[in-house]
Amino acid sequence: MKMKLGALSAVLAGLLFITVPTFAHHGTAGEDTSKVVTLKGTVTDFQFINPHAQIYVDVKDEQGNVQNWNGELSNALVLHRAGWNSKIIKVGDVVTLNGYRAKKNTNFLRLTTVILADGKQMEAFPRLE
Repeated sequence: MKMKLGALSAVLAGLLFITVPTFAHHGTAGEDTSKVVTLKGTVTDFQFINPHAQIYVDVKDEQGNVQNWNGELSNALVLHRAGWNSKIIKVGDVVTLNGYRAKKNTNFLRLTTVILADGKQMEAFPRLE
């Protein structure tokens, strides 16, 4: 009996050891987290989907050229629990995105906050208690 209990404990400990890293999902290694980038632009698409919601905005650069940016948020379930929904952002809305830019210098932000057209600030990766 002691042998079976010891073996079961070892197996359970091994499973715990293997599964804990999967809870981390993925980190911010691909983004420059040393500074927050702020962009104001016109929404071209809003996808309230899993595994991550996406906001696409057209932003004018210093030369007046329009660039399309992709902002990544948390998953739809977490966002919904924090007050988001699929209609909170509409194509044509002017929003402000705050987030970390991709290190590969692409037009991608891992968002921290979004300021909606009505001025309300929303967390992009809310922590639910």
